[in-house]
Amino acid sequence: MIDFTVETEIRRPVADVFEHVCDPGQLAGWQTNTVSAVQEGEGPFGLGTRLREVHRAPGGKQLASVVEVAEYEHPRVLALRVVEGTPVHARMTFAPTEHGTLVRFRAHGRLRGPLRLAQPLLQRTLRRQFTQHLANLRRVLEDAAARTAAGPPPPRRRVPTST
Repeated sequence: MIDFTVETEIRRPVADVFEHVCDPGQLAGWQTNTVSAVQEGEGPFGLGTRLREVHRAPGGKQLASVVEVAEYEHPRVLALRVVEGTPVHARMTFAPTEHGTLVRFRAHGRLRGPLRLAQPLLQRTLRRQFTQHLANLRRVLEDAAARTAAGPPPPRRRVPTST
């Protein structure tokens, strides 16, 4: 059985972090092995939404999966259940802290068949990978906040040229 939890604190409000995580268009920006994530169907993102995801595996092989939002409590909980692909599900919680948001990510699942023999290795690999993903999420969101706080860059001065 695969079951582990990783967490990080992000210096951004809970709603900002939750909305960024729930935007399929942002996924590849913080999950560096994600090639694409596309929402199936129309409508707002929420309970029952399905995403077609493509991830890069070690060695460059691409793995496709379909995940479904199994739990959605804005802005506190997001859980994804794998419908097609390796059955490792995810649950993220978002809690306010003194400095921003505590993000807790839990991965869990039971592999079957020959993959079952690879569970210990896969758990270590996934733990390392999702620890890095959360660090990337923190960096992306905190860097964006720093750029916003600094304001727009000063206007460029045009230097006249002689003709």
